[in-house]
Amino acid sequence: MCMTHVILLGIVGLVGGTFGAMVGLGGGVFIIPALTLFLGVPIHSAISASLIAVVATSTTAAAAYVREDLSNMRLGMTMETMTVAGALVGGFVGAALSKGVLQGIFGAVMICVSVYMVVAKRAVRGSLAHDADLGALGHSYYDRNQQTVVSYRVHRLPVGMGVSGIAGAVSGLLGVGGGFLKVPVMVLGMGVPVRAAVSTSSFMIGVTACASSAVYFARGMIDPAVAVPVVLGTTVGAFIGSKLTLRIKSSVLTVILAVVLFALSIQMILGAAGIAVR
Repeated sequence: MCMTHVILLGIVGLVGGTFGAMVGLGGGVFIIPALTLFLGVPIHSAISASLIAVVATSTTAAAAYVREDLSNMRLGMTMETMTVAGALVGGFVGAALSKGVLQGIFGAVMICVSVYMVVAKRAVRGSLAHDADLGALGHSYYDRNQQTVVSYRVHRLPVGMGVSGIAGAVSGLLGVGGGFLKVPVMVLGMGVPVRAAVSTSSFMIGVTACASSAVYFARGMIDPAVAVPVVLGTTVGAFIGSKLTLRIKSSVLTVILAVVLFALSIQMILGAAGIAVR
């Protein structure tokens, strides 16, 4: 592997880690198509590298969010019990599927992600709750942008637990963090503010990815030559993204990322059908 290829792998990780930390998705939805479509990495190697990179994203970003008290640790650990179970199942299934099937499934899921990123952001206002009694899983934090303390209760926990199980299965199957399912269900279904949902998701996805990557490691599908530069780039990107998300509004970034993901998803689907688009 030439040095140029190694640098490109690191750049993919850097961009994926930055975006992943800022929108709570883990970066896998960007890293996997970039590796497979533009750098020729086999999809199973791309998925396993992405899972390890998601661990790096989660660890780096979550550290910043926890210091700011944005992450709801109780809620995250409660939902993560179902996510890990789903991740183990998804990891075994994903390791057994063919390249074409995985590309097709990933492309379809990415279309859903890109649509969610545009639509869900418009629906988050008004989801906050300011009850005096926040309940066992409620939380509060200081929002720098609004310069106020935001308090909220957690509603419909069974719905969140069910979606967490699905998110875990998708994570193990496709190598993504599952944040694109966890963030909307926390915001739209459980009454968690979007900034708290993103930070809590960033905390959770690392645990999910650890469970999934163990399956790929056991089957010898992790390529260190791909995983190491991607993870290094992702770690730096996650640090940058976690700092930026505390200071800027992410609405413009979200739309741009959604458009990029939609374009990549079309290429993934065409690739699964045997149509090469460059």
